[in-house]
Amino acid sequence: MKIEITSRKWITPSSPTPPHLQSLKISSFDQHGQNHYVPSFHFYPANEEECGVISNAEKSLRLQESLSEVLTLYYPFAGRYSSDEPLIECNDKGAEYLEAQVAGSLSQLLSDEELETQLQNHFVPPMFDPISSPPLVVQFNRFECGGIAIGVSMTHKMVDAFSAFGFITAWATACRIGIDKACPPSFELGSIFPPRDAFRIENWERKATATNKIVTKRFVFDAVAISNLKAAVSASARNNSSELPKQQITRVKAVAALIWGSCIRVSQAVHGRMRPSIIKFPINLRGKTNLPIPENSCGNFAGWSAPHFMPNDEGELKIHELVSRIHDGIEQTLTNYAKASSSDEFFIMVMNDFRKLDEALKQTEQQDVYLFSCWCRFPMYEADFGWGKPSLVSRGVQAHKEMILLFDTKDGNGIDAWVSLEENNMLLFKQDPDLLAFTT
Repeated sequence: MKIEITSRKWITPSSPTPPHLQSLKISSFDQHGQNHYVPSFHFYPANEEECGVISNAEKSLRLQESLSEVLTLYYPFAGRYSSDEPLIECNDKGAEYLEAQVAGSLSQLLSDEELETQLQNHFVPPMFDPISSPPLVVQFNRFECGGIAIGVSMTHKMVDAFSAFGFITAWATACRIGIDKACPPSFELGSIFPPRDAFRIENWERKATATNKIVTKRFVFDAVAISNLKAAVSASARNNSSELPKQQITRVKAVAALIWGSCIRVSQAVHGRMRPSIIKFPINLRGKTNLPIPENSCGNFAGWSAPHFMPNDEGELKIHELVSRIHDGIEQTLTNYAKASSSDEFFIMVMNDFRKLDEALKQTEQQDVYLFSCWCRFPMYEADFGWGKPSLVSRGVQAHKEMILLFDTKDGNGIDAWVSLEENNMLLFKQDPDLLAFTT
């Protein structure tokens, strides 16, 4: 699907950033954040009821005006990383705004079997260097049918998923009903967790070898499938004389366990035996500590849990055990962090866990590693800019990385799983009978 860029411009804050806010110290969590951009996409079909009322040209104009306004609240997003110090120069250089024309209709795109590939880089320009590039890039994509796609790319050195959707929600609110109704963020994390040189580690990523192509496929678990999956987890526990409280069998844990189990069986088919494995599972740390961290904190503030699977002598794989491992891993991580009595102690605990996890994840000769990212319960589908809520929200995938992305479905009751695996593994994965039993 051909996409032609028709215009580029810089959007600066509608009022200058005050002198006392023009230098923002980054937090130690931002300092160790991943060195790449995270693109997200919001798709809006042409609505017959509002055709002729708000043209796409008018929509783009409103987006630009409200973006300028919301950048007064999110002023670091219009700044640049300092090349010399661990801070953001809030110099109002602006966010980049592009307009593009798409050859084809939105319905064609969403029905395309190569949808996942189309979303990788096409609807927002790829960015590579958070230090020299703008922190925020927006692309307004117009389809021939009148539908639009808003692509937003933000540096992971400055935001996590919570912060990114906080920004998009504030922007949509400003565009729909005015900047006065938008919720401002807090930029206090840099003061609570000041940057430091110690504990310098790099986030490990499992990358495909040069000969193996990464393929991404979308698997949808609707509300009925989720209900049946939870029942299957409970039945598995009962049949093995185990107790698994219903509150532990959440939809995210059940789906993650099912996908993990499918990956384990794929590995077994490839290697001829069941291998140990680890999943790297994210945890939003806001509201999970005893420290006075503002709930609206903008920046990176996430930890990771690392549940392990070790094959038993019988070589059996039970889904309730995987759910239990995911639950226990998260709870143990949060219990440990709750013991921290100071920000320094908390940060050291998180970084020590990162270091241990980093070392464990490198042992891929002896075990398999699966990276999960979960955007469930974030306000993805609340981004109403004034022409309704999106019909689909997704994130761009990285063509070099194997990982599993979990999103809410539009009704909030199901889960969209975007699974990226090496091509030969994907052929086996999408035929897994347990997976096929619960996906549409």
